[in-house]
Amino acid sequence: MTWTPSRFLPLLLLVAQGCGGSMTYDRDLGALVREAASAAALGPGDVVEIRVYREPELSGLFQIAPDGTIDYPLLGTCQVEGKTSSELARMLREGLKDGYLREPYVTVTVKEFLSKRVYVLGQVEKPGTFRFEEGMNVIQVITLAGGFTKSARPNSTVVTRIEDGKEVRTVVPVKDISEGRARNFLLRPGDIVFVPESLL
Repeated sequence: MTWTPSRFLPLLLLVAQGCGGSMTYDRDLGALVREAASAAALGPGDVVEIRVYREPELSGLFQIAPDGTIDYPLLGTCQVEGKTSSELARMLREGLKDGYLREPYVTVTVKEFLSKRVYVLGQVEKPGTFRFEEGMNVIQVITLAGGFTKSARPNSTVVTRIEDGKEVRTVVPVKDISEGRARNFLLRPGDIVFVPESLL
């Protein structure tokens, strides 16, 4: 059976509740972030803007169909699910070079990540999965999760993400951010926000 983040998260939350609301960060959260490693890839519902230099008829907005494809001029139906924006640009560039354009310059920008999620765990009122929106920051997602519990350590919040195939963990001082003493922290699709319990 293949585990996905959306399937795995309820089980992880149940384990956390069964342990009195606490969580072993390195083991449990590490397992979840590995399952979320593909979250930066494109999926059904996502909207991408494709631009081909000096080729307006090949440029525009495209929404990925439920079967993971887009219909692209000249190339027809293209399977794009699972690719990053840079991988899609490379695929289109190679396709257009094959008998259509000599040296096409292709850029792909994700306009809407409708298939993507971020995860909030630990000491928040409503742990769970939330739809990622472009420009989403840590304050916004904590608010969506109902805010901190009384036993939370906001300035020890950890955001875990995948970069170049590796887990990268960043301590984010959310309390300082909310009080204007630190810069806000922008999230990415697949990020996992973990709020630890106070030691007091």
